[in-house]
Amino acid sequence: MNRFYSLIPVLLLLISPMAHAQTIHLFNGKNLDDWYAWQQTSGKHDNAADIFSVEDHMIRLYGPRAGYLMSKRSFHNFKLTVEYRWNTDTTFDRKNNHINSGIMYLVPAATPDTLWPKGIQFQVKKDATGDFIFLRGTTLKIKGKRTTPGRSVISTRFQDAAHPIGEWDTVTITYRDNKITQQLNGKLVNEGTDPSVTSGRIMLMYEGFPIDFRKVELKKL
Repeated sequence: MNRFYSLIPVLLLLISPMAHAQTIHLFNGKNLDDWYAWQQTSGKHDNAADIFSVEDHMIRLYGPRAGYLMSKRSFHNFKLTVEYRWNTDTTFDRKNNHINSGIMYLVPAATPDTLWPKGIQFQVKKDATGDFIFLRGTTLKIKGKRTTPGRSVISTRFQDAAHPIGEWDTVTITYRDNKITQQLNGKLVNEGTDPSVTSGRIMLMYEGFPIDFRKVELKKL
């Protein structure tokens, strides 16, 4: 019995690094090294800081042109947690005043950069946050019925759960064993099964209204 207890610290040391290795901090609070940026007019920027910035431990998306940050890595079976806040500071340059953005996932590695590429979007938009948007033929079964493929197909959220504009919101997207759930501030806002895309990259969208992200964390499942 004593020998068994003496082995516990050793086992904990072996298990702990394995557990920590499963969590990936796609944003380290300092730079955009895990991302590239893309804009329609200037194309791909391997140095994402050419287009977007990090300030006060936040990713800040703003400027006169729409674009996005794309993760350099692809993922399958994950729990993605993202914290965002609309930036209402009028001194930040913006393309428009439409409070609209999105978090895309399962963007296939081979899909070309464009506004907007193939994949599934967690809609982040005034009065519509939590909607599914299926882009460029992507489909999902919702309540047992497969969505119709199209350029941009919306499946409305189950309930509203967004905080007032200017406050931080937490998005949790879980994809595991062919099931997707979308949560906003701890509430289930959408779900489906059997997506037509099964692995891919993560993308943070800038559609014209400034938005900040302070956490982008992915746990492999």
